[in-house]
Amino acid sequence: MPEPPNPITVQDRLFRHVPLVVGVLLIVDSLHFVFARLLRPYLPGAASAFYVLGVAAVELGLFVGLRGRLRPAILRRHLAFFLSIGALVAASTVLNYVAVSFIDPGTGALLAKTSTLFALAFGVLWLRERLTALELAGALVTVAGAVVINFQPGADLQLGAWMVLGSAFAYALHAAVVKRYGGEMSFENFFFFRVASTAGFLLLFVAARGELIWPSGEAWAYLLLAGTVDVVISRTLYYLALRRLDLSFHAVILNLSPVITILWSLALFRERPTTQGFLGGVAVIAGVALVTWSRGRRAAA
Repeated sequence: MPEPPNPITVQDRLFRHVPLVVGVLLIVDSLHFVFARLLRPYLPGAASAFYVLGVAAVELGLFVGLRGRLRPAILRRHLAFFLSIGALVAASTVLNYVAVSFIDPGTGALLAKTSTLFALAFGVLWLRERLTALELAGALVTVAGAVVINFQPGADLQLGAWMVLGSAFAYALHAAVVKRYGGEMSFENFFFFRVASTAGFLLLFVAARGELIWPSGEAWAYLLLAGTVDVVISRTLYYLALRRLDLSFHAVILNLSPVITILWSLALFRERPTTQGFLGGVAVIAGVALVTWSRGRRAAA
């Protein structure tokens, strides 16, 4: 019986087609707020988030388990770590899924890029990283863009914007915790336990709120699609690209995903950012691009 292909060989073959990989990554990365918006008529935001992460956890568990690579000892040794990042990602996901009731997916995607700003702050304050003049300038431009987006007329729009900012903060804190304590555990086990712990926290939250509703058949179709595309495929490609591509190229390319989100939102929902929101979003993307370009140059040096 032939041996299964070596995972590294599969990755090598995949990344021989870098433009194709980057194109697919951009498309799937742009769909996070779109799926949240698609599910809004069917389920409360928190319930949608739970089912999406639950689907992804089941798929990943089957994949890792059937290959004989599941290592429960990793969870036992790093339980506090996985509980911490699971809680943070759960909070981030819930905030985004609820925010689309108040804000269009395009504006949400633009504002979500402020997670880079929070990551920069955590790097300076917690991980003792140094800040260059270019990174400081990029951070200031990002802050200015976020202010422009957040302080638009309309209480609902402002509430949605603050939710996305809170989500970006939680996700950036999760990334800092992973960078600080993630260690060298295998990617498959790390990813599965991260997704499973997130789904567990979402289940507790949804049950406590009495929102654990069984989805309709049509809702299940969207949930299965969202769990597979927005979590399993999107995050797998994200982490593999992060390992294989230049850091600055990876980060700057992903700054284009909100543009695709805006196009999805226009096509599916006839929703788009306001002029003020779009201008603020341009500033956010420009500031984030400046920060990531500068950090990429430092890493290369």
